[in-house]
Amino acid sequence: MPAYHTPVLLHESVEALCVKPGGTYVDATFGGGGHSREILKRLHKGRLIAFDRDAEAAENTIDSKRFTLIRNNFRYLRNLLRYEGVEQVDGILADLGVSSHQFDTPERGFSFRFDAALDMRMNLQSALTAAKVVNTYSEQDLQYILKMYGEVDNAVKVVRFIIARRNEQPVETVGALVEAVKPCTPRQAEHKYLAKIFQALRMEVNAEMQALEQLLMQSLKLLKTQAHLVVITYHSLEDRMVKNFMRAGNVEGKIEKDFFGNEQTPFIVITKKAITPTEAEIQTNTRARSAKLRVAEKR
Repeated sequence: MPAYHTPVLLHESVEALCVKPGGTYVDATFGGGGHSREILKRLHKGRLIAFDRDAEAAENTIDSKRFTLIRNNFRYLRNLLRYEGVEQVDGILADLGVSSHQFDTPERGFSFRFDAALDMRMNLQSALTAAKVVNTYSEQDLQYILKMYGEVDNAVKVVRFIIARRNEQPVETVGALVEAVKPCTPRQAEHKYLAKIFQALRMEVNAEMQALEQLLMQSLKLLKTQAHLVVITYHSLEDRMVKNFMRAGNVEGKIEKDFFGNEQTPFIVITKKAITPTEAEIQTNTRARSAKLRVAEKR
């Protein structure tokens, strides 16, 4: 039976946290618990609090007095940590994107490899599904999503085919969506093209960019001095936001200056250039192909 999730850049990311044996740490994306288990190996008196909005991730919970799993979105990080009596932490790690388990479970609808309901929800209690996006969003909104989140070049044409299909009957399955966009799909790059469309819909359904921004902004008050922020991204939008934030303390990347013109930045960027997986890791874990690890230390 395949593993629930194979973490990318596991050792590099946990090393970057610089775990103190008595510190308090956050794993913002628990998933299969790979990162959390590595962190716990280095904690002797400390505490690890993990987050995951997917109920199925709870099946991987760790039996340890030093570990707490909160089944919720990391966008509510600060308030949920307060419920646990935690005001500040010694480090935050976030491995963004979709887990191997979610991709490999057909009924979740994340992958175009399987025909299933067009779902894509990370939290199965959420009301918004990919089918609802495809069938109810306006032409302009669908174009925006595909251009912004998927960087789909011919988004206008794609959306017209989707709307034509949904006018005949609702597009409710993965297969129906793949069929609807088939006239626009290049034969030589079918998988790459469909991946962009599915990524865009998934990001909209799960409000991924909004959640990431909230996580980053909350880290400003959560991280102690010299604490580390460690983030693994998988596409250019995420990476740009994280890079800007670590450099400037805001997602726009605008560096503030004091009265004397001195730059005021809340972080020291540890990774001037993102850390990427080795070719050996990419060969064993295809999800690693686009991964980038960025690290910053709170001033």
